[in-house]
Amino acid sequence: MYPMIDPALADAGLGDAEDDDFDAIESPDALLPDHRYLDRELSWLAFNQRVLELAEDPSLPELERANFLAIFASNLDEFFMVRVAGLKRRIVTGLAVPTNIGRSPADALADIAREAHALQLRHAEAWKSLVRPALAESGIEITEWSELTDDERSKLSDYFGAQVFPVLMPLAVDPAHPFPYISGLSLNLAIRIRNARTGRQEFARLKVPPMLPRFVEVPGSGEIKRFLTLEELIANHLGDLFPGMEVLDHHAFRLTRNEDVEIEEDESENLIQALEAELLRRRFGPPIRLEITDDMDEVTMDLLVRELEITDQEIYRLPGPLDLRGLFDLSRIDRPDLRYPPHLPTTAVAFQPTGSNTRADIFKAIRKSDVLVHHPYESFTTSVVSFLEQAARDPHVLAIKQTLYRTSGDSPIVEALINAAEAGKQVLALVEVKARFDEANNIVWARKLEKAGVHVVYGLVGLKTHCKLALVIREEDGVLRHYSHIGTGNYNPKTSRIYEDFGLFTTDAQVGKDLTRLFNELSGYAIEKKFKRLLVAPLHLRKGLIRQIDHERRNAEEGKPASIRIKVNSMVDEEVIDALYRASAAGVKVDVWVRGICSLRTDLDGISDNITVRSILGRYLEHSRIFAFHNDGDPQVYIGSADMMHRNLDRRVEALVRVTDPVHLKDLLDFFDLAMDPGTTSWHLGAEGVWTRHAEDADGKPLIDLQDKTMGLIQRRRRARAVR
Repeated sequence: MYPMIDPALADAGLGDAEDDDFDAIESPDALLPDHRYLDRELSWLAFNQRVLELAEDPSLPELERANFLAIFASNLDEFFMVRVAGLKRRIVTGLAVPTNIGRSPADALADIAREAHALQLRHAEAWKSLVRPALAESGIEITEWSELTDDERSKLSDYFGAQVFPVLMPLAVDPAHPFPYISGLSLNLAIRIRNARTGRQEFARLKVPPMLPRFVEVPGSGEIKRFLTLEELIANHLGDLFPGMEVLDHHAFRLTRNEDVEIEEDESENLIQALEAELLRRRFGPPIRLEITDDMDEVTMDLLVRELEITDQEIYRLPGPLDLRGLFDLSRIDRPDLRYPPHLPTTAVAFQPTGSNTRADIFKAIRKSDVLVHHPYESFTTSVVSFLEQAARDPHVLAIKQTLYRTSGDSPIVEALINAAEAGKQVLALVEVKARFDEANNIVWARKLEKAGVHVVYGLVGLKTHCKLALVIREEDGVLRHYSHIGTGNYNPKTSRIYEDFGLFTTDAQVGKDLTRLFNELSGYAIEKKFKRLLVAPLHLRKGLIRQIDHERRNAEEGKPASIRIKVNSMVDEEVIDALYRASAAGVKVDVWVRGICSLRTDLDGISDNITVRSILGRYLEHSRIFAFHNDGDPQVYIGSADMMHRNLDRRVEALVRVTDPVHLKDLLDFFDLAMDPGTTSWHLGAEGVWTRHAEDADGKPLIDLQDKTMGLIQRRRRARAVR
């Protein structure tokens, strides 16, 4: 599975090869130090700290800062539900597999608890002391019940009685009522009450309804918008819920449960049914984190700890309000002045209508030359969606094959596949129902596709299908032509507006043959060993990249120019990291652009001296993966779906495609140049895994924002090419 290489390079060991050729790849140098990796879990927490730093930045619009606080909270929830849960499962099952730096799961959990506690306190303080006051100065106040007028309280009481009270379900705890089940991520009130007749103290739990707005607008706010949290509104009406009882105290709490999914596919005849059963089990996963307000009394806390079987390490005592994911609700406020200036995606020049046509001929454009689109700067709708919708309508199209990893609830892409099947075309949809936290949604779409006559398959046993591939077979003058799309991001119109990704459209016959074989194997039983223009995991993607890295190392040793540039979401894989260390030690300039986890170190004398690591976060989520090798002046550049993680390289079907058009190569390398430029805002990875933000120059002036700059560059570049 290698890209097609010029014959002149075959002697360098970069051409198509049999398995045995990989024996030539050098094993990791024994002189590399044992401490050459950063802890992956702490690196993830460092990533979320970078998200938090955006919320703390006073130069950002106020509602965007609130949004970053919500993103931080949502990220951390997923981290606990998956990563922390996985470590706990290792301990419980006795499989004490050490972490990537050799720490035991118990020690790793202690490290995580220490860092996560500090980050959650910092997160709460950022809301209390930075973002909430900034919003208030801009006319959006989050107020307290005690600060309301009698008239405002009366109107909110009316709202409570009409909209909130009917859906509340207080649950008592006494000899006749066992302690209730607390669902994961729910916000709750722990209430102590006294029975006026017996004088006995009782406990009750009240779940804050998740379907209601978390921030309730105070009626008659006028120009200054004022909001009260839903839990505070409920807390000030507890007397309505417990008539005849004396409410002694109340405190908010929130529980996080293990919600990772474990499926033994080879023991399940029907993957869909097995997954549905596992999703039901997920609701009852064991607790892994208890968040409580810092004013909770010991009696209430002891009860929760005892009933939920929570350890001291798993208790997070925080100033309220809890669950700042609720700040996502503020997005409904109509204050564009408190947001990023709007960026409107442009239609790629190749896909713009010509003359009096209202629609572009997508197939004609791709036949003319390969098309590289960059989302969200260039429209996903007028490229990927239009490609599939036109294929569904076109009578010359015979077949459509596509992978679907994450889809939106109203996906036009799924509708296009359904329309194609109903029009009598052969349609294959490879649906990855195990896409984490999207499983239920994907099950719904899989069944809808099947009912429409689409051939739905679920990939290979034991492997997630993560690659982003679409293939259209069209008859033209009696000959079948392949129209291929290989992307770095999901076929999801909603996330395409906020995820940065690339997609390549091509009629290259070799790419078409590669995709045809790959789809056949995904719907069959195995992955072919070799492809011409693709690198495919799990068999050879890692080996193919390491071969390219080692080629750069050998070039440097021979005195030739050599460089490696990699853009990924995560850099964890030890074999790839060791190969980069060897290349760096030989003098290869290595630039790594990583959004999230990075286990690669930059502080190893004599080993990582030539390695530079940057991270960029902003209004868009940097999601594309790029792998570029200097190759003695003949750049070898790939894009695709694979991160440098064990799960991507060993347990997923991933695909990278080699980009060959000189214009596209320049665009990709120029994009990388801008990201690594010292004049661009970014985080720099330094000693001991510490990330430092560089956002201002020596005179205090803001550095270039990569995403703003890219939007402007693409608009100007497309206009210039349109003129040509």
